[in-house]
Amino acid sequence: MKSLPSRNSKLALHRAGFASVPAMLDYAARGETGVTFHNAKGEQLSALSWHEVQQRAHVVARKLIGAGFARGERILITADTWPGFFDSFFGAQYAGLMPVPVSIPVGIGGKEAYLDQLRRQFAASGAVAAVGLDDLAGYLAEAAAEFPAVRLHGGMDAIHSLPEKPVDLRPLGGDELCYIQFSSGSTRYPHGVQITQAALMANLAGMTGPAGLDVVAGDRAVSWLPLYHDMGLIGFLMAPLSSQLSIDYLTPRDFARRPMQWLNLLSRNRASISYSPSFGYDLAVRRGATQVPADLDLSTWRHAGIGGDMVRADVLERFAETFAPHGFDARAFIPSYGMAEVCLAITFCPHGTGVRTDAIDRTALGEQQMAVPAADPSDNRRARRFVVCGRVLPGHRLEVRDAAGKVLADRAVGRIFVQGPSIMPGYYGEPEASREVLSADGWLDTGDLGYMLDGEVVVTGRAKDLIIVNGRNVWPQDIEWAVEAKRLVKNGDAAAFSVDTDAGERVVVAVLARVSGDEARAALARDVAGAVRESIAVDCEVALVPPTVGLPTTSSGKLSRARTKANYLAGLYAPKPAAA
Repeated sequence: MKSLPSRNSKLALHRAGFASVPAMLDYAARGETGVTFHNAKGEQLSALSWHEVQQRAHVVARKLIGAGFARGERILITADTWPGFFDSFFGAQYAGLMPVPVSIPVGIGGKEAYLDQLRRQFAASGAVAAVGLDDLAGYLAEAAAEFPAVRLHGGMDAIHSLPEKPVDLRPLGGDELCYIQFSSGSTRYPHGVQITQAALMANLAGMTGPAGLDVVAGDRAVSWLPLYHDMGLIGFLMAPLSSQLSIDYLTPRDFARRPMQWLNLLSRNRASISYSPSFGYDLAVRRGATQVPADLDLSTWRHAGIGGDMVRADVLERFAETFAPHGFDARAFIPSYGMAEVCLAITFCPHGTGVRTDAIDRTALGEQQMAVPAADPSDNRRARRFVVCGRVLPGHRLEVRDAAGKVLADRAVGRIFVQGPSIMPGYYGEPEASREVLSADGWLDTGDLGYMLDGEVVVTGRAKDLIIVNGRNVWPQDIEWAVEAKRLVKNGDAAAFSVDTDAGERVVVAVLARVSGDEARAALARDVAGAVRESIAVDCEVALVPPTVGLPTTSSGKLSRARTKANYLAGLYAPKPAAA
């Protein structure tokens, strides 16, 4: 099989600055770089130069145009990591259609849960076509049956069977929408984020420029991130494409089975850029550390990004310690902050600084909403470490405000707002939901809490997840991490939330019970409650979750506390709640 180079021999690096996605691909297609797909063993499945991606997309576009699809109509695409997604996504761009990437079945929930998700996404997007993996053709057909406007659905054969007519391409332009991105966690009531070509180009310029990843000729990317999530689609398809880089792909499923293959691909291909949420780095340590090949070399990995969820310093420190003997430099870590409503990126940390933390007093944080430096940063009972997430991208503004809208000073915790050219125009077909988060002057309420520190933002959590106990603010991740720190459960096996009762707010910790027998389960519940009481000084109820039920996650793999709470209130976990 062919091997794609990391550097174009004749095409000059053009770092973003394009008008549209078709324009980006047209330029990259003049070079030799492209995308390579790998299996769980790290073996190459296929490789496509950007020129081949372009030509295949042109064929799909002519078929879609010839079939009579009108400019601006939506096409739903199950976004697995395979060439068919590239064909349909870019084909839609050249046909003047708007792609709607959606997830493949993930986690526990079964067929009906996935069908329900698809139906809601059909309804929210108004899609008139749907394509994806052949294995999902039946799902698409069943979900589409309720929507008479859908006139094409199936695997990629549904498109390939269309005649290719000699029609002119009609690529989407810089003043049009680019695609609809369903925000993670939105499977029940999906919000379709409208990504415009202009907003995407602005975000890519910031991401690839000096304030972001500072991409250079010869950089190479490796990714296992799902392409239905903003960090996978924009961070590791659009951003490398905008700089004509080569990308090596592993599917999320194969990464979960063999996390060391992620690092093996980085080593073997001398790659320099890769990202992961904290749980990916943790998985690489827990399941991969015993399988490290002697020749693993991570010395070329100059940008090891972290995003997509709360950044965990302890996880990253363990990763750096584990892989330092194999050339990994902890200074390569780049914590960042972003969300789909801003395309992807909002802030980046400076290069070469690694993970920087701010240890603050738990009492002042919980009772006064102030990030007061801790007297003893090593005292985990009284101190809480947060990771600094960097400065806002050029051309954008970020403010932390109180409930009245007043901009707060450094170290005062409030709600994070952002403004700039990367902001979405709104949710597709949802003017009321759009007005709830977007002000008339273009400020976006991110829904996140945090504080400013010398021009950089520190994110403390989601406002909707915040637990208030007797007037004290408690972050759910603090509770979850306290349980994990005692090695009572694996990372990601605990979810904390609160429920309203007649006696006030009650803290509940749902934990995945991987033990059997009444005595072992009772001991686990006691130990979890004790760990929370010791570390956080909060009493809690422990709900034991059967492994067959599991803890729900978002489409991007993040723990969904809202859905966990809903399951608890529905009586799916033990014990059944006495009050809601």
